[in-house]
Amino acid sequence: MGSVIDDRQNVVELSIGGMTCASCANRIERKLNKIDGVTATVNYATEKAKVTFPGGVDAQRLIAEVEKAGYSAALPAPPPSEGDGRDPADDELRPLRRRLVVAVALAVPVIAMAMVPPLQFTSWQWLSLTLAAPVVVYAGWPFHRAAWTNLRHGATTMDTLISVGTIAALGWSLWALFLGRAGTPGMTHPFAFTIERTDGSGNIYLEAAAGVTAFILAGRYFEARSKRRAGAATRALLDLGAKDVAVLRDGAEVRVPAEGLRVGERFVVRPGEKIATDGAVEEGSSAVDASMLTGESVPVEVRPGDAVTGGTVNAGGRLVVRATRVGADTRLAQMARLVEEAQTGKARVQRLADRVSGVFVPVVIALAVGTLGFWLGAGGGAGAAFTAAVAVLIIACPCALGLATPTALLVGTGRGARLGILIKGPEVLESTRRADTVVLDKTGTVTEGRMTLTAVHPAAGEDEDQVLRLAGALENASEHPIAQAIAGAARERLGEPPAPEDFANVAGLGVRGVVEGHAVLAGRPELLAEWSQHLTPDLEEAIREAHAAGRTAVAVGWDGRARAVLVVADTVKPTSEEAVARLRALGLTPILLTGDDRAVAEAVAAEVGITEVVARVLPSGKVDVVERLQAEGRVVAMVGDGVNDAAALARADLGLAMGTGTDAAIEASDLTLVRGDLRAAADAIRLSRRTLAVIKGNLFWAFAYNVAALPLAAAGLLNPMIAGAAMAFSSAFVVGNSLRLRRFR
Repeated sequence: MGSVIDDRQNVVELSIGGMTCASCANRIERKLNKIDGVTATVNYATEKAKVTFPGGVDAQRLIAEVEKAGYSAALPAPPPSEGDGRDPADDELRPLRRRLVVAVALAVPVIAMAMVPPLQFTSWQWLSLTLAAPVVVYAGWPFHRAAWTNLRHGATTMDTLISVGTIAALGWSLWALFLGRAGTPGMTHPFAFTIERTDGSGNIYLEAAAGVTAFILAGRYFEARSKRRAGAATRALLDLGAKDVAVLRDGAEVRVPAEGLRVGERFVVRPGEKIATDGAVEEGSSAVDASMLTGESVPVEVRPGDAVTGGTVNAGGRLVVRATRVGADTRLAQMARLVEEAQTGKARVQRLADRVSGVFVPVVIALAVGTLGFWLGAGGGAGAAFTAAVAVLIIACPCALGLATPTALLVGTGRGARLGILIKGPEVLESTRRADTVVLDKTGTVTEGRMTLTAVHPAAGEDEDQVLRLAGALENASEHPIAQAIAGAARERLGEPPAPEDFANVAGLGVRGVVEGHAVLAGRPELLAEWSQHLTPDLEEAIREAHAAGRTAVAVGWDGRARAVLVVADTVKPTSEEAVARLRALGLTPILLTGDDRAVAEAVAAEVGITEVVARVLPSGKVDVVERLQAEGRVVAMVGDGVNDAAALARADLGLAMGTGTDAAIEASDLTLVRGDLRAAADAIRLSRRTLAVIKGNLFWAFAYNVAALPLAAAGLLNPMIAGAAMAFSSAFVVGNSLRLRRFR
């Protein structure tokens, strides 16, 4: 990814290797944060460190610091080329899969012999040793290596627990076999849920050592796979892009890889092809299917001058597009970056878990030593004492604690990305839970953001089509949004309008010209009055009604007489009323915010079911409105789409930007709604709250499990193998619970 310089602060994302639990992440983070001016966040789930550091610090020094802590670090490798066919995630999973297969294949007979007394033939214990030793030594090697590395640096992690527990079980078994009574031919060893207080010299715990190693490796493997599946959203977004493109160079089409395209170059998109990058149409017209980006099933009609987005599909005719943004600047790349940032961030709940797991290991080792001492002192026998101590070490490993937040975040943000909801950072989740007020910008958020003809009021005896034909032809020559709304409606209903002659713009009043031999006027009533074309009472009433509803009225006259009134308005999106109802159902109070007149704002508010309106607000005033609401003790969510909303989106407790809006708004927001549909705001808040609930459920389970299980283990009521199985189950439970978010609708 390299480093990006921002206000003389460099930002680099490092790929971290060798982490095995949340304590490792916590440790690397502390190490990096000790360097002056460095702020680092390390995420165990994505195996990445996001580091902000001053110009005086070199990225290589950061890597050296991580290596000193006993882990590997590197700048992320470029993505593999298409012909490569290798998935780096597969490379990471392969050695883990190999160790797991060995562990399961050898541990199953060891556990079976220990649990089923009829299988305990003469000298079965020596076969157990032959099978269990490779499991503990080879399959469990990653745990021992990590434990040793950490020990050299005076630290303890989850791996220390696993390594000490399994080596202790293997060591005890070796002692009992070679020096105790366990090696005697004909020895049997019944499997029991509780521990009998014997001296232990006749007992072996090879099934505990092999079983725990296999269980934990299985947990690690499925955890790594689920991390990969949950993190696939970023790759899926990037895969939406076109792989190659037909560029026009020296008048000829040249096929080049999409990454070879440069800003300003023209390229051809044929029907059925993906548009290679963001650009503007220069030739041709077509329908573009943007459903994979926006979720909208209806293709969008484009013609010369219209903007198109990379990754969308040309469903109609041949287009020639000029590239306006390429590579990392495209909307698709920005979306992928937002998803990745969301997945490498950390919520406060996770920081709590990291701190707890950092302290947890030494406490558990002390508890194991205390348990051993207590049972020996109480005369329970070395076997019972040792077994209880091993059970404490195994049961305590809080892998579930380290997984609780990252897996839920990965799955939640990944699911959001697929639904067109981009969650910028996990701290956003806390804000969605607390938000009680939602401020909705009117234009482009609640309304379409463009003028549309809503009504035609012809004077008595006038033909509506004739009015629209002449007015549309005249307005077609004007660039004004209101004029374009009338011209567009005429074109849609009656086809291409005739060209006007002697067209003139009358500043502040309207336009005039000759269409098919008629001298036509369109604009304010004052323009018609100047030409002695006075409105009839019916037309005056139509204008009053339009103004009362907050709409714009355009008077039309020709050949010496006022003929009609056309009503134009920024129409409310068809989904806005339902969206407002959904937001209310989530416990949010909606407020409509706009720079328009109060009459316009209140008309729109009444249509969608909003009672609180703040109108005639300047762009800078939007921030003031948000601050005023916050001063009243409200937690404010803001939904907007324009440059003028960016500051307010940044100031709000939770900023939601419409993906159809400007880059400035999207950058300033916490959540981006790819579809220009306000219902996505309610979906985004529901998904965020659901994700937070899953995180809290995961944390509760991990804490409750450790707290409940440790006293049982210390009391000698848990066999180490059952302890290992239960611990692996808690990790699997957390991952499974998080994966439920993939079913969010």
